[in-house]
Amino acid sequence: MAQNSIATLVLVSLLATSCVRNPYATTNRFYRQQVKALARELRTQPKLAADSLPAAPYWVGTTNFNLRKPNYVIIHHTAQHSTEQTLRTFTLLKTQVSAHYVIGRDGQAYHMLNDYLRAWHGGIARWGNTTDINSVSIGIELDNDGTEPFAPAQVQSLLRVLTLLKRTYNIPAANFIGHGDIAPMRKNDPSILFPWQQLATHGFGLWYDAAVLTDSTAAPFASDSTGGVGVGITPREALRIIGYDTQDLPAAIAAFKRHFVQTDVSPVLTEQDRRILFNLYRKFL
Repeated sequence: MAQNSIATLVLVSLLATSCVRNPYATTNRFYRQQVKALARELRTQPKLAADSLPAAPYWVGTTNFNLRKPNYVIIHHTAQHSTEQTLRTFTLLKTQVSAHYVIGRDGQAYHMLNDYLRAWHGGIARWGNTTDINSVSIGIELDNDGTEPFAPAQVQSLLRVLTLLKRTYNIPAANFIGHGDIAPMRKNDPSILFPWQQLATHGFGLWYDAAVLTDSTAAPFASDSTGGVGVGITPREALRIIGYDTQDLPAAIAAFKRHFVQTDVSPVLTEQDRRILFNLYRKFL
């Protein structure tokens, strides 16, 4: 009797699951169409674009290749009010924005795009000499309006996703960064409430050594407009070596402090800020 009851419950559960309608069935079909179109393009025989080059007698396709792999992970907050709002935003053609992953406040993760494909999440951005961030990165959007703490369940899901990405693509620890890091003049996400130090303890992103907070020695920087004194490198140069775009130095300083200081995001470096910066600069060398 008990076995019949269990079998009935299982059957009812399976039927209920099968009846759930996917509200994104239409856009999922568009996704598959786009993937097929890209696959057709990949199957096309390569051709020299320049008419002035002499034509080869025959085409030779190499036998040694695979897909390009991502080398950076860029973390965002959605600046919206729900996961559903973000999923809708990323499935409307007119928005022209997307990400590989969306993670809700409750920890539910949506893998929206194959990791080998190029999402439109970075926009106009730069990190070091890399100016096309979208082509070398994975974008992760966290459901958060930018003014609230990040939910523990959401952070735990993020850590699981990052663990998989780091292992799968061998992404260096220093290459887990935020949208505000790569676009300091435009973006501030994820906000100052994001737990960067917690991520760093798990190997995602770098962090400074705690000892620098109590180091009473002078900030080891050469003199420049930000007030550094000491050895022959300026704060601007240190920020640039870490990866920041320093053409707008106050914006770069604010972005750096939003990531690594968080208690103060003014575009002015205090003595302690300079010690933190110098410590991190040496880690990025």
